[in-house]
Amino acid sequence: MRIRNFHISVNALKLSLSTVLMLTAMHTASAAEGEPISPYRPSVSNSAQLPVVGQLELELGMLTASSDSRRQSLPYLMKLAWSEQWGVLLGGEARVRNTQAGVVEQGVGDTSLVLKRAFILDQETAYGLELSVKLPTAGSVLGSGKRDIGLNSIYSKDIGEWHVDHNLNLTQLGTCEEGSSCWQSGLSSAWTYNLSDKAEIIGEWSGTQRRGTKPQSQILLAFTYSPTPRLCFDIGVTKGMSQNANNWTWFAGVVMPLGKLF
Repeated sequence: MRIRNFHISVNALKLSLSTVLMLTAMHTASAAEGEPISPYRPSVSNSAQLPVVGQLELELGMLTASSDSRRQSLPYLMKLAWSEQWGVLLGGEARVRNTQAGVVEQGVGDTSLVLKRAFILDQETAYGLELSVKLPTAGSVLGSGKRDIGLNSIYSKDIGEWHVDHNLNLTQLGTCEEGSSCWQSGLSSAWTYNLSDKAEIIGEWSGTQRRGTKPQSQILLAFTYSPTPRLCFDIGVTKGMSQNANNWTWFAGVVMPLGKLF
């Protein structure tokens, strides 16, 4: 049984890698055409800025988290703005594989839908608000099995060679442990430094807190490379800083436009 599950995992990984490479190759052929992308990956913090109006963007990744269990997933996010102020995000995990005590569970992850409002003050400063709903498409085994609703506030600022994204959010969880609150607050701060016109490094701290439970926090370090303004690769790692956070998480991903819809 373990051998069979191993083959399933390897085949899924090969399929995901092939899909990413195929999309990247298709995109590279027309990389010189169109507007630049606006990556949100790989940090927890989102940027206040929206993508170019009418340009559908896709973010794909691979993630492996290890603590008491081992979780592997294929996160994705699609972004579309219909004006300079309003946009929508659709994301989730295309595939999840969780291994704990020799038991393997795998399937589709939860899905999130986000309505976003951007407030652009000038070329260096912007605010943002995101109203989100998490749909329990993963069920109760790979997810909570309940719907979550959240509100996220964003402050983004360019400071010389640095770009800063601060996020403060509040989430009403659909399910919570007895004696604990179903309201969870979150805070994150991502600092991006431009090494060159194509390469950046990102450092981030993020954490969540909920009454009746221990707070969770982590730090992130990532490197991004953009061979063109319309293609961005990332790779990095996170380290849990609290007792009940994931110990280590490794990730890699790509951001690219799918096309200009209007």
